[in-house]
Amino acid sequence: QLRLSVNAARDFTLRIQRQNRASPHSPSPPPAAAAMASKPVTAPVPITWYPTLAVFMLSIGLLITASFFIYEATSSRKTRSLPKELTTGALASFFLGFGSLFLLLASGVYV
Repeated sequence: QLRLSVNAARDFTLRIQRQNRASPHSPSPPPAAAAMASKPVTAPVPITWYPTLAVFMLSIGLLITASFFIYEATSSRKTRSLPKELTTGALASFFLGFGSLFLLLASGVYV
């Protein structure tokens, strides 16, 4: 009885496939060549800019970090501003992070 149900299922599947091939209005799947013809992934920044971006971003990040340390050393606890500290720290982190990324990319370490 199991063999009969397997054969019946296979016959049903073959019949449906034949009907789909025979109907002229059925949508045809896209050809495989169209899927392979997509655009390759490219870098948003030209590779030749990596060393320059690394130097500039690391320099800006170090200058902001230095200004943060100077601000912390010269201001008293009563005159410090938390929003200014957070903004300065976030900017320094942004520039140092992307500067490090571009330095790694410029040196051939693709992360």
